[in-house]
Amino acid sequence: MTKIGVQSMMLKDSFAEVGAYETLRKVSAIGYHAVEISQIPMTEDTVIELDRARNELGMDIAALSVALEVPEGVPGDSLRSDFDKIVQDAKRLDARLVRIGMLPLTALRSVDAVVDFAKRANAYAEQLHDQGIDLYYHNHHVEFVKTDGAYLLDVIADNSPAMGLELDVHWVQRAGLDPVRTIDKYAGRTAMIHLKDYRIGQLPTEAFGYLQKGDIAAFMEQFKNVVQFAEVGEGNLDFASIIGHARAAGARYLLVEQDELYGRTVWDALQTSYDNLIALGAAELF
Repeated sequence: MTKIGVQSMMLKDSFAEVGAYETLRKVSAIGYHAVEISQIPMTEDTVIELDRARNELGMDIAALSVALEVPEGVPGDSLRSDFDKIVQDAKRLDARLVRIGMLPLTALRSVDAVVDFAKRANAYAEQLHDQGIDLYYHNHHVEFVKTDGAYLLDVIADNSPAMGLELDVHWVQRAGLDPVRTIDKYAGRTAMIHLKDYRIGQLPTEAFGYLQKGDIAAFMEQFKNVVQFAEVGEGNLDFASIIGHARAAGARYLLVEQDELYGRTVWDALQTSYDNLIALGAAELF
């Protein structure tokens, strides 16, 4: 059954301030009962609190986030250095999905580097599968650059058959593709989908100041950059179709995420997304 949850990237400040359990208690009080862990240091204390949230709140730990390799000095678990810990944490939390949040930035230098990333990720995906855990890759917009007529995401997918996909509908839209058709394209291979709306924002006041000064170039920079992240249902994406096609495609988790909040609190944003999803008829998915 498909379940709607939350991507914890947007909750990282709360995790740091009050801990995993108290944060997820507030998430649960809104009505979400699944969470994907991302940008949260997986210390022993955090794992203990996540396990407590599972047992006491019924919180489903949908997935854990990992990297292929973590640059020195950057927090996070990597498949290269922390494979056994990742497996141990996943099994302890009954999280049978793990995901790579994005390409290593250095891999963007060439198609060969992307192919190398995909093949190395595939090797880890096979090892994780032997442990009863599946590995997924999360897209942004850069994976839809075309190379020799093929999207970079397809280069990744073709070179990592053991790794699935986690589609982010906002980034698909920002790449100029239709989220629904993209979900259909990767049906059967996509276990998780990020629900994140795509909004055209108002031009900021300073843009008109540039216009008044005759600085057309500065005005046009503002004009071209009005795309915003938004709460589900507050932008332009057709979430009724997205959810229907996601379920038909076999997605197990639909995870609400918003990269920027534009002055709102994370709790207000999550409540708005929840209310709009309920209004769309998705109550059974919570």
